[in-house]
Amino acid sequence: MSKKRTVLENGADIGIGSGLAASIANGEDVGPIVRHVFESGRPDSLLHFLKTIAKNKEIEIEELCKLHYEEFIRAVDELRGVLVDADNLKSNLTLENSRLQEVGLVLLDKLEELIELYSVKKNVGEALEALKVCVKVLTLCTTCNHHVSEGKFYPALKTLDQIEKEYLQIIPLKTLKNVVSQKIPAIKLHIEKKVCTEFNDWLVNIRSTAKEIGQLAIRQTATCRQKEEETKMRQREAEEHSRTGSTAFNACVYSLNSLEDSQLESPLDFSLTPVYKAYHIYSCLGIGEKFREYYIKNRIMQLNLDLQVSGSQPFLESHQPYLGQIAGFFIVEDRVLRTAGGLLSEEQVESTFESAIGKMTAVLEFQFSKLDTASHLLLIKDYVSLLGTTLKRYGFRTGPLLEILDKTRDKYHEILINECRKQIKELLTNDNYEQMVMKKEYEYNMHVLSFNLLPIDIIPEFPFVAPFSCSVPDVCRVIRSFIEDSVSFLSFSGGIIVNFYEVVKKYLDKLLIEVLNDSLLNIIHSGNFGVSQAMQIASNIQIFEHACDNYFISQAALLCGLPKRVVERPHGGLSAKAVLKASQNAAYNTLLDLINTKLDEIMMQLGNVNWITEEIPEHANDYMNEVLVYMDSVFSASQQVLPIEAIYKIMIGSLSHVNDSIIAAFLSDSLKRFNVNSVIGIDIDLKLLENFAEGRWINGGMSELNKEMSFNDCLVELRQILNLLLSNQPENFMNPVIRERNYGSLDYKKIAIICDKFKDSPDRLFGSLGARNTKQNARKKSMDVLKRRLKDFS
Repeated sequence: MSKKRTVLENGADIGIGSGLAASIANGEDVGPIVRHVFESGRPDSLLHFLKTIAKNKEIEIEELCKLHYEEFIRAVDELRGVLVDADNLKSNLTLENSRLQEVGLVLLDKLEELIELYSVKKNVGEALEALKVCVKVLTLCTTCNHHVSEGKFYPALKTLDQIEKEYLQIIPLKTLKNVVSQKIPAIKLHIEKKVCTEFNDWLVNIRSTAKEIGQLAIRQTATCRQKEEETKMRQREAEEHSRTGSTAFNACVYSLNSLEDSQLESPLDFSLTPVYKAYHIYSCLGIGEKFREYYIKNRIMQLNLDLQVSGSQPFLESHQPYLGQIAGFFIVEDRVLRTAGGLLSEEQVESTFESAIGKMTAVLEFQFSKLDTASHLLLIKDYVSLLGTTLKRYGFRTGPLLEILDKTRDKYHEILINECRKQIKELLTNDNYEQMVMKKEYEYNMHVLSFNLLPIDIIPEFPFVAPFSCSVPDVCRVIRSFIEDSVSFLSFSGGIIVNFYEVVKKYLDKLLIEVLNDSLLNIIHSGNFGVSQAMQIASNIQIFEHACDNYFISQAALLCGLPKRVVERPHGGLSAKAVLKASQNAAYNTLLDLINTKLDEIMMQLGNVNWITEEIPEHANDYMNEVLVYMDSVFSASQQVLPIEAIYKIMIGSLSHVNDSIIAAFLSDSLKRFNVNSVIGIDIDLKLLENFAEGRWINGGMSELNKEMSFNDCLVELRQILNLLLSNQPENFMNPVIRERNYGSLDYKKIAIICDKFKDSPDRLFGSLGARNTKQNARKKSMDVLKRRLKDFS
């Protein structure tokens, strides 16, 4: 085994030796072979082979020298000659070197000076470059300070940014670099504080001017609203004129007035420069979100202060500044939203507005609950509606604000109706209920034409005696004011009330029924007036009834912007008209009661009539003369103020009452008996009354009414009683045919009582012993027959 390893090692050594010899012969690098030998741990063999190769090379040199000996000797000789020449050359070189050294020393000094100058130049250049940087930095610092001192913070920040990005890292002077590095944050902080101070000043200023901004915007809204109303009014007038066929008016209705536009107030002008500046500077400083939060926080604090109502003065006096302040706040916020480049978001503004509108509606609801005067409530409502319209123009949703106004509608009208109730009650109570006399045309225009109280449009002669008393036009003015105030309250409701004409009509009906009608009924039922006053009250009610269709409803439609044709439609009138009609009937009944009461006083004179007179009367009794005089005066007075229907009703009632009173006298227990002479006297009275009734029927134009019952028909019962008592054959009453034809209005019981008291001949002393007229005896017998038959019938 060891023999085999020895053989292998010898073979490897022979390979290394041959490879080393070949590499040396070829002039190749023997490093890899040497490294391999040392790595394999056989350096001795390498040295052995190197020595062997060296020995072989010496042998080859010796052989080569032997071969070229002559040439070598010759070369040595040549080398010796070269050596001599070299020595000469060396001597020359030494000499020249000495000379060169002498000259070079001077040049060397110059070179050192030149090198030193180059070094100085380099240092100077570097110093100049450093100075340029420092000068530029200092210049920028000076520029920045100048901008800061002048309040030009954005250029100052741009300068600081340039210093930071371009020069701060290359400033050669460490001291200057440290100073600049320290001052840049300080300057930024200073700029931030200065901008914040300017913004705080703006906050104070904008809060003080927000009220003026809001009130100016509200005034502009009011001006636009007024112009719109004027335009609508001209349009309605044009429509009415077109309906009537007038074309002259239409030519100028829609003409534009350029002067009016120039007279409008200037647009809202307020500066947001501090806001823009602050937000931009903060954004440049990288703290834009911080400013946004600061802005929102301070503005909300201001809004909360604005929403607080001052307790030092009534809300009536402070509502305009209060609402103007809020309007100004949100007008400013809207401008900031649209122009401040993302400082505010729509969601933020909407959220702030919704919060504010909630608090504001609570304040308004509380303040409205404390108001007890309609004009005050209307004044505040109008301003609130203007506020809503103004804010709506800026894109804010004002629905909750308008809903509060709608909730106060009933309360406002309740207060307004109560105020009108006091005024109307005072007017009706203080009226003397005498016909109003107008001496001048302007009085007629003011009291009659302005309210369309009479169906005629012709100017009468003066002095003019109106069919109403002085309270009527005054009450109409109160009602007109109510309509105007109601329309004013319901107008500009922001679409909550689409057709507020119906609402106005409802409240107008309520006023006329619950206030005017009830006040008139209270006057009627009080009874503290005479016949003439009652007659005037009835006439006044008739005028009010006429005004329902001819003024009140048309005035409401006009103010609501509706054409007359809407009012003229069926079922378009007021319910109060029917109620006033019923009250008018109540007034007529009261008037009739008063007339009948007076007639009762006169008819009491029937007690003075001699029911058993022995003489046949030739003239009417005194009571009848007074009755005729009184009824004539009533008829004449009623013709001046009452319609013909009312006169007919009163005359029918009074004549029927006289008829019933005379019949009652016959039936009275106090009347024990009467004779034919007294019946003749009553017949004379009745004929006078019948003539009076016939004359008034004809002269009063009652036939035009086409009534089935005439004035004389009221006296039929009394006429038939007298005809029966004066009849030669009163027993014919029991004949159905004759009774139906001649005595159809008579009652059996009444006739039985009256006939029982009737004595056919007047009482005389010993009258039963005197001669009797045959005719009288026949009448008496017939009357006795009638009495018996009536008793049998009973």
